[in-house]
Amino acid sequence: MKKDENIIDEFNLTITDIVNNDTVNLMKNFRQHYDTSCFEHCKNVAFYSYLICRKLNLDYEAAARAGMLHDLFLYDWRRKTGDRKGWHGFRHPRIALNNSSKLFVLSKKEQDIILKHMWPLTIVLPKYKESFIVSCVDKFCAIKESYEHYKENRKLQKAYRYAYVFLSLVIFKIV
Repeated sequence: MKKDENIIDEFNLTITDIVNNDTVNLMKNFRQHYDTSCFEHCKNVAFYSYLICRKLNLDYEAAARAGMLHDLFLYDWRRKTGDRKGWHGFRHPRIALNNSSKLFVLSKKEQDIILKHMWPLTIVLPKYKESFIVSCVDKFCAIKESYEHYKENRKLQKAYRYAYVFLSLVIFKIV
């Protein structure tokens, strides 16, 4: 257990300047996947990428930092506005990179990770192993967050169904 706590502490230390940044914290105001905020999603991607890259002796710090910044676009991607042309999936990596570059000094690897995290939509192959890992982890987290939402809603649907049946039985007994 102590080793796990150390890894979590190391991870948190790696991204501390990012998660304490006011602009990055604005991601908490935007939903990414159902009940998951953009901030939570990025932190999930950063953490799993950190663990995988650490295990594989890759640049886990770059993976964690870029994972935390990969969706720094600061708008509700579900709402269409006139100033945002094109599909979100294709354009937001560049927006996230531009926003991140204004706030932090990014290595070439971190830039590639952010820019290519939507591969294969971005078409151009990731240049680094870490970029490929973050891209895959991003998809995994999206599926996981969506599944958790549906699983929770399924429980609610069953509860409502049983409540409806129970209420119907009570009403028929009264009538």
